[in-house]
Amino acid sequence: MTHDPHVIGPAAAPLMLVEYGDYECPACGRAYLVMQVVRAELGDALRFRFRNFPLPQHAHAMAAAEAAESVAAHAGDRAFWAMYRMLYENQDALEVDDLLGYADAAGANPERVAADLSTGAMRGRVEHDRRSGIEAGVAGTPAFFLNGRRFTGDWSDADAFTEALQAAVRENSLH
Repeated sequence: MTHDPHVIGPAAAPLMLVEYGDYECPACGRAYLVMQVVRAELGDALRFRFRNFPLPQHAHAMAAAEAAESVAAHAGDRAFWAMYRMLYENQDALEVDDLLGYADAAGANPERVAADLSTGAMRGRVEHDRRSGIEAGVAGTPAFFLNGRRFTGDWSDADAFTEALQAAVRENSLH
């Protein structure tokens, strides 16, 4: 079995929610805040996976995604999630120096992350996520998939999103 990157929550959770996101996207920043509430509400019923989908109109999105991947590669999953949080909580500060500071704070060696950014070493990982999103029909961010199916409900309101996901849990328990 291969390692499943950027996943939190129990493997046996009845709900698998995948988000395709862009660290510079304002809507993804809102989705990040909503997901904090949703994850707290659903607890062990939810497994959450993040996939990179940097949009070309966001000048810093690709570098931010590559930096997050570099942090994951060099410092592990816990460091990735710390980096993920810092990127979304500081969307207005995504210059390379900022990214290296977040990488350091997340526990990764900033020199290694800088080397990866300068050589494009993590671009393939980011592009792999993007291609999987495109194949799944993603055109913009955030895009959510619940148990393998596109989620078309309201993700922008934490209560509505939580209720929709709880309804999916109830529906799954009937099958």
